[in-house]
Amino acid sequence: MTIQKTLPTLLFLFSATCTVSAADDEINFSRDILPLLSENCFNCHGPDEANRESDLRLDKHETAIAKLESGHTAVVAGKSGQSELFKRLVSDDADIKMPPPDSGKKLTAAQIDLIRKWIDGGAPWTGHWAFQPPTVPSTPAPVKDWRANNPIDHFVNARMASANLTPEDRGAKETLIRRATLDLTGLPATIKEIDKFLADDSEQAFERVVDRLLASSKYGEHMARYWLDAARYGDTHGLHLDNERSIWLYRNWVIESFNRNQSFDEFTIEQIAGDLLPEPTLQQRVATGFNRCNVTTSEGGSIDDEYYMRYAVDRVETTSTGSCLFGETRAA
Repeated sequence: MTIQKTLPTLLFLFSATCTVSAADDEINFSRDILPLLSENCFNCHGPDEANRESDLRLDKHETAIAKLESGHTAVVAGKSGQSELFKRLVSDDADIKMPPPDSGKKLTAAQIDLIRKWIDGGAPWTGHWAFQPPTVPSTPAPVKDWRANNPIDHFVNARMASANLTPEDRGAKETLIRRATLDLTGLPATIKEIDKFLADDSEQAFERVVDRLLASSKYGEHMARYWLDAARYGDTHGLHLDNERSIWLYRNWVIESFNRNQSFDEFTIEQIAGDLLPEPTLQQRVATGFNRCNVTTSEGGSIDDEYYMRYAVDRVETTSTGSCLFGETRAA
């Protein structure tokens, strides 16, 4: 196991950070415009057919740019002055102004101007970021006189330069091994490990330290803590008498998953539906312990239907948020 295994993921993460920073002045539909439409317009022009006030839907691109029976078009790319959406936002006529004054919703002047800029900029429509396939970007140009040992350093340097920051001087080897050991195992480096690193003057000295740490069982134990928190793992039931819960086999499965560098797609699939895979192994069944980590009660007066609903809500919420949040930081 070497640090090179994590390079593709790290490259994507660093490039994404750099891209977002460099594009702070650019309008992103999903980030800047969609929340405004959702909050102020979707109640009457969204996916809920029961509450929709007209045929206009602003939650879909094809309907937002289509000509309506009235002859108007909500969004005319590049022409805010001809876009009914913008004209209604700035109108002083209470009968046509949007959102309606009696709705209790109101966009600020800055938000309206953001929509204007978005339309005049071509009204680009993008899907949710989670469904956009990651791409490997081009490596930024080196920053003059700044040290770079690999492509990741070029992304870091470009990001720092864009924020008018400069690199610190190279840290002492004692500091380097201390930070790496804490980051990868959660434990401090031993005196013996420090002395061995200090005595190694080769260019591969630090790489050997990282290889050793990644190969350590402590790596999986440390990394698993974060996932187990997201999965709401506990050794007790969490409600009523908070009795002991024997689910430690699932905890051990998570630790082993990190230690064998399991890919994130397999990691999540086996936890959500390992028992439904073709000829599932015992370990794949153990992985589905993820679905049983929610708090449960054995109280005699509890209502079955009520707690069935609570369990279902907890599992859906954890599955939909935990995987998304953790997936960005999990090395593939």
